[in-house]
Amino acid sequence: MKTLRLLTGLLAVLVVALLVSCKTDQPRVEEPTDGPSLTGLRASDVADAVPVAEPLARYGNHSPYEVFGKKYFVLPTSEGYHEKGIASWYGSKFHGRRTSSGEPYDMHLATAAHKTLPLPTYAEVTNLENGKKVIVKINDRGPFKHDRLIDLSYGAALRLGMTGTGTARVDVRVIEPGEAPPVVTYTASGGASSADSTATWLQAGAYGKREGAEALARRLQQADLSPVSIHDIGNLFRVWLGPYNSSSEIESVINKAIELGFERPHRVKRGS
Repeated sequence: MKTLRLLTGLLAVLVVALLVSCKTDQPRVEEPTDGPSLTGLRASDVADAVPVAEPLARYGNHSPYEVFGKKYFVLPTSEGYHEKGIASWYGSKFHGRRTSSGEPYDMHLATAAHKTLPLPTYAEVTNLENGKKVIVKINDRGPFKHDRLIDLSYGAALRLGMTGTGTARVDVRVIEPGEAPPVVTYTASGGASSADSTATWLQAGAYGKREGAEALARRLQQADLSPVSIHDIGNLFRVWLGPYNSSSEIESVINKAIELGFERPHRVKRGS
């Protein structure tokens, strides 16, 4: 009996050791880390979202909802929404997954997540550090960090030139279907005039009075030549298109402006 108990004990030890060995040999599956697209996507490849009249999404508009123990209340309307805050971006980790609205997340499109705006909502997002703009479709919920206003798709973040920094201070303004983005005036000391030095703008005209610059800017917008901004530099109100980082895009805009009857825009750099 003593020998039998000894053999039984040894067998139990061997079984435990075998189980531990099998568990240790199994590959460890880790949650993928977030990151950029590996497709070589460029900012010029990402088109603005086009605002269209849509019903509220079937999903993602329940109010209130709770995340990490905090309740959030969806706004009854997006009308008049205009806020400044910190933007972040999300990419490959979530690519192909369902957004809160039920649409699949495509990191290559201009979309975004917001905690309280109705889904879907369209908004113009401006990077306040370089003046770059993008129009996004808000179809997801987040970001749920206390200091973040909006979470942009990788494509939208690429348009704003913020994929390297991870976050940026932005202006978020809701756009209704059929509404043209407003013409904004910047001074030489800030705003869009402090844009990325590698970017190129196209100057469509320069006026001694602001009214003349605004009239040209409105005509450019109506002709679907945008983004348009007015820069108060050297006692002149300069009407600029852009900024652009692609030579092909610059040539396309120049040709389009000429075809539509405008004077040929000329290239300018920051500080011009």
